[in-house]
Amino acid sequence: MHGEAQCSESDMADGRHSPPCVRNTFGHPGLELPLMMAKEKPPITVVGDVGGRIAIIVDDIIDDVEDFVATAEILKERGAYKIYVMATHGLLSADAPRLIEESAIDEVVVTNTVPHEVQKLQCPKIKTVDVSMILAEAIRRIHNGESMAYLFRNITVDD
Repeated sequence: MHGEAQCSESDMADGRHSPPCVRNTFGHPGLELPLMMAKEKPPITVVGDVGGRIAIIVDDIIDDVEDFVATAEILKERGAYKIYVMATHGLLSADAPRLIEESAIDEVVVTNTVPHEVQKLQCPKIKTVDVSMILAEAIRRIHNGESMAYLFRNITVDD
């Protein structure tokens, strides 16, 4: 299938779009473009007792940090004594370093898949794990048709 999905009246009526297309009422008359609806975020909920414990927030990407900061504040209010944020990709755009520095987050750990040296200079709470060697080895093994199991042997708690 090639091309872009078109939003016709019949498509909207039978519910094939999730979320449904919204007609653009602004702009040039007769030019109707489908717009994405903003996702509604559920309220932050803490499940279980975090009092006196270490809280670890895990995500794939950390870019805008407002949600992480809000979550950390709630965890701190509920009694967590350390709050760590772990993410694979640390984009950390805009004023993320300042918000992290001023927040209840104790440490943000990200990999070096995205450059973020400037952000690290602005916020000492940001730590980086170098994954370049393991990614290079994984690519080499995949290219040569070798097993990936070797990469996961002999992993210690210190790693």
